[in-house]
Amino acid sequence: MPRSVNHVASKARRKKTLKLAKGYFGRRKNVWTVAKNAVEKGLTYAYRDRRTKKREMRALWIMRINAACRELGISYSQFMGKLNASPLSINRKTLADLAANDPQGFKALFDTVVKG
Repeated sequence: MPRSVNHVASKARRKKTLKLAKGYFGRRKNVWTVAKNAVEKGLTYAYRDRRTKKREMRALWIMRINAACRELGISYSQFMGKLNASPLSINRKTLADLAANDPQGFKALFDTVVKG
C-alpha cells in the first residue's frame, strides 16, 4: 500500500504560521523554520506581556495619585489608608484619572477623605 501524506494539512499549518510572521524583517517572514521560531517566541512574549501590562498600568496609576497627593501635602500611603477607612470605595484607575484630568475634583475628593 502506498504511503499517504497529508500535504493539505501540513501546508495549511505552515501557511498559518507564515501569516502570523507577516511584517517581520528578513528571513523571519518567509523561511519556514526561522518564521516558526520567531512566531513562537513572539506569542510567548505576547502572553507574558499581557500580564506585565496590567502591572505597569497599576504602577502608573499609583505614581499619578502619589504626585497629586504630594502637591496637597500628604503621601500616597497615608491617603490610601484614609481612603480605605472612609466609606468611599473608589479604585486607583479612577483616582489617577481624576488626578491627571480634573485636579479640582481630586482636591474635593481629597478634602472629603482627609478632613471629613
